[in-house]
Amino acid sequence: MKSLKKPQKQVLSNLSTSDWAVLAALAEGESHGFQIASLFAAGGGLGEIWKIQRPQVYRALEHLTEAGLAQAVRQEPGLSGPQRTVFALTPAGRKAVRAWLYAPVTRLRLGRSDLRLKLAFLSRSGADWKPLLLAQREHYQKALDTLEAQEPQEKGVGRIALLWRLENARAGLRFVERLLAEGSSRL
Repeated sequence: MKSLKKPQKQVLSNLSTSDWAVLAALAEGESHGFQIASLFAAGGGLGEIWKIQRPQVYRALEHLTEAGLAQAVRQEPGLSGPQRTVFALTPAGRKAVRAWLYAPVTRLRLGRSDLRLKLAFLSRSGADWKPLLLAQREHYQKALDTLEAQEPQEKGVGRIALLWRLENARAGLRFVERLLAEGSSRL
């Protein structure tokens, strides 16, 4: 096995949504690439939220291993093909995924992917997602306040972009408010 590098802040900030999704899947237990890819396939447990093709899963596992967040733990026979490598989180990976799961998304467009993935993983594990929702509500409210303050000055193409972001901030805030109001009883 390769020696593990200690993850650095820059490495974590360079992880893609798919990398984080694979890391969070490993937080649910040891797994191999084919099994993780099935989770994110159409009809898989999380395919409605985020689809990851098998080659992307293997690239993500490589990134996570190189970053010291995951490690190969054993080989298993494949059902009808080559040996499968089973991966698990390292302690650094467990710490990183926990921090990611509870950190609000900082870009409005990531509400569609990262926020929904975080909520799905927290729900699947039975963890309390209220801290994430409260932090996300605060972030969306600040973004909305900033955008509303900019609205009167914007014209032309800038106004088109601003109005799109403004409506996304409002929708994100409504989504979070609804989940907070419903609690976990409906999930």
